[in-house]
Parts: sequence; C-alpha cells; structure tokens
Amino acid sequence: MDPLLESHYETVLARNAGETEFHQAVAEVLESLGPVVRRHPEYLHHAVIERICEPERQLIFRVPWTDDNNQVQINRAFRVEFNSALGPFKGGLRFHPSVYLGIVKFLGFEQIFKNALTGLPIGGGKGGSDFDPKGRSDAEVMRFCQSLMTELYRHLGEYTDVPAGDIGVGGREIGYLFGQYKRITNRYESGVLTGKGLSYGGSQVRTEATGYGTVFFTEQMLATANSSLSGQRVIVSGSGNVAIYAAQKAAQLGAQVIACSDSSGYVVDEAGLDLDLLKQVKEVERARLTSYAEQRGSASYVPGGRVWDVACDVALPCATQNELDGDAAKVLVANGVRAVAEGANMPCTPDAVRVFQEAGVLFAPGKAANAGGVATSALEMQQNASRDSWSFEHTEARLHDIMVNLHEGCATAADEYGVPGNYVAGANIASFLRVADAMLAQGVV
Repeated sequence: MDPLLESHYETVLARNAGETEFHQAVAEVLESLGPVVRRHPEYLHHAVIERICEPERQLIFRVPWTDDNNQVQINRAFRVEFNSALGPFKGGLRFHPSVYLGIVKFLGFEQIFKNALTGLPIGGGKGGSDFDPKGRSDAEVMRFCQSLMTELYRHLGEYTDVPAGDIGVGGREIGYLFGQYKRITNRYESGVLTGKGLSYGGSQVRTEATGYGTVFFTEQMLATANSSLSGQRVIVSGSGNVAIYAAQKAAQLGAQVIACSDSSGYVVDEAGLDLDLLKQVKEVERARLTSYAEQRGSASYVPGGRVWDVACDVALPCATQNELDGDAAKVLVANGVRAVAEGANMPCTPDAVRVFQEAGVLFAPGKAANAGGVATSALEMQQNASRDSWSFEHTEARLHDIMVNLHEGCATAADEYGVPGNYVAGANIASFLRVADAMLAQGVV
C-alpha cells in the first residue's frame, strides 16, 4: 500500500475493530489507489478517502417475530447506507446466521464501486439479518419479513434507498417485504425494491443476471488473450442462483461446465452438468448435490472436498466470501487454469489473488465480474419509473452491453495507470474516480 494511504487504512482498522471482512475490502481498494492520489492530490486534500470509507448512515435494529410454535424470536438486522454520491443507496439484503455489521459493511463498501462501474446512477449500500430462512415455514418467513420491514420502511424509498435480494433473500422474501412496505406506506412504489416477481413490477433476466454478467465479463476478458469460452472446461463453486446461471450461460457459449459444489461437497460430471436436473434438485427439491449424482449416471459426488481440485480452464467462484484460498489457487494454477472470475462477493482471499496474478492468470474481481445483478436491478428501477416492461431478449442485450462497457472501463483504467491487464486495479481505479469526482462536485457532505 502506498505510504500516502497507510495512515488512512490504520484509521479504518481503529474505527472498525473486529470487522475483518470490511478491513479486507478496504485494503484491496486502497492498495490500487497510490498512483491515483499521487496524480490527483485533491482527493487527499478534500478527505475523499476518509469519507468514502465511512458510511453515511448505519442502522442496527432488533426484529421480533413469532414462530409456528408461538415462541417469540429475536433477530438483529442491519442496513448500511454507504455512499449516495451517484444515486440512491442500492444493494441487497442477506439473511444468514453469519451476518453481522462487519460483513454488511464489507458488502456495502464493495457495492459502492461495483455500482459505479455499471455506469448507472446508483449509490452503494447493503443490509441483512442473522435470521436463517432454512427450515422455516413460509408463514414464519412472512412474519419475520413483515417485522423487519416495519422498522426498515422509514429509511427506504425509490429516491433514497432501494434494497434487493442476496443470500437467503429470493422472490418469496422480496414479495413479503414489498407487501408490508405497501401496506405501511399506502403507496405502490414499485421502485423501492428490486428482484420482484414479474407479475408485480419485476424485470426479466433479474434471476439470471449475476451469473450471466459474470460469464459476459469472462468472455470479454478471454477475448483480450485471443480466446473464448468455446471448448473450455469450466467449474463453478456453489449451486445456487449465481452458480446455476453462470453455468447456463457458459454452456450456451460453448463451454463444458463439469463441476459445481454445495456446503457438503462437490459433484463432477464429465459429460457436462445437466442444468435442468441441477435446477430441479436445487430450486425445486432444495436437496443436496448427492441427489444430482444419484440421478445422473455420468456424475460422481465427492463429499467434503474442494471443487478447486478439479482440473479446468476457467474457474468461477460463485458461493461466498473467502471460499478460495492461496492453497486452492496454487492447485488451480498447477492444473492449468487460464481465467478466474468472481461471481460471488470477494470469494478469493488476498493470497489467492496474488497467486493468480503472479501466474499470469486472467483474474476478474467481483466488483466487476458480478456487477450484472445490480445492473439489472437498476434496469428494473428504470422500467418501474417509466411504468414499462421489457422483453427477456431486450433486457439481456442491455445487460450484455453494460458488461462489455464495464470491462472496457476496467481495462482502460488499468492501462492508463500503468498496470495493463490488472483487472483488480482497473476496477478499483475506474470506480473510485467516478465516485470521488461526484463527491468533490457535491461539496463536504
């Protein structure tokens, strides 16, 4: 890290004790910005670094609700409204037992830059709760969502803060949240939540968007090396929404997607993943990957292993933060991986990123590669604002164009600041410049 920025990072550590994921996210950005602040000392003079690392607002509140046994349960919920220089706060809600303030701040900080890279007028924020929807009935999930929104609604609005889904928050949860918002406010404000059902203001491609966007970025990245996804062996981690649709789009572009994982192990299918079966197992039956292997003769299941041990040309980590460490990265490199793109938020540890970059592997950070989800959320907001509805083909074409332009912005920034081919630096620099210039224009606020 440039000495000009070290003191700022030390301040972040001191002011946000114990929030390790947030520390990691801040360090990853600041390590890229030395050349920027040396060329533009006005950013330091106007304390842009300090301001961009400090959320505009942090909300923490309890969520009381009653389970099906009539027992009162208490969860904790968060909303970090991080930066609105470019537009209303925009970012998902995550329901998972691991959620605490540090994770929400890491996600919100990443969201500032991810949203900036899309070129769309949206700021950065994030939220969530330590509530676990797994094993809960629809009625329990509804009561929890209604209780959460009863507090959160006062901080939301289509020009203020627009949440979406994330881990543990899908169409069911968004529906319950939107219904309660409408009930409390007496307004049909479609643009206040994204990821809605198609019958009440949702957007085509929103379900597929993060996975599709990751693959569109990967295809552009490979093109810089005169290659493509066609004929490549691809593995994905996870088997949720992002992983499934990344696999689907990669297959459509001619790749052979041979492996995916869940929390208990991974499955290898040398014939290529049967995506219809995978969707049935994961989206309908909500079963483990063992069920996929039992129904697919060409597949084998490896309990408790790492999907990164499977030899591949392209790896797409699509599960959760810090899932791919330095040791796993070394295995992938030894097995000949050519490109890695983060479909999840910060799934690669700093050691893993270093291994990939030193080996000359094309590496796309999540703030660039998985920006397709929030980009399509912004397209949903656009349709809601104009009372319009677009076709799947039109929306996918818009998403593709956004990801192509996003890739170009990252590559251009990396070239301009002397680190050609470094998408981590390029993404950080391009997004920081856009946000920082908007902050300077708007004064000390």
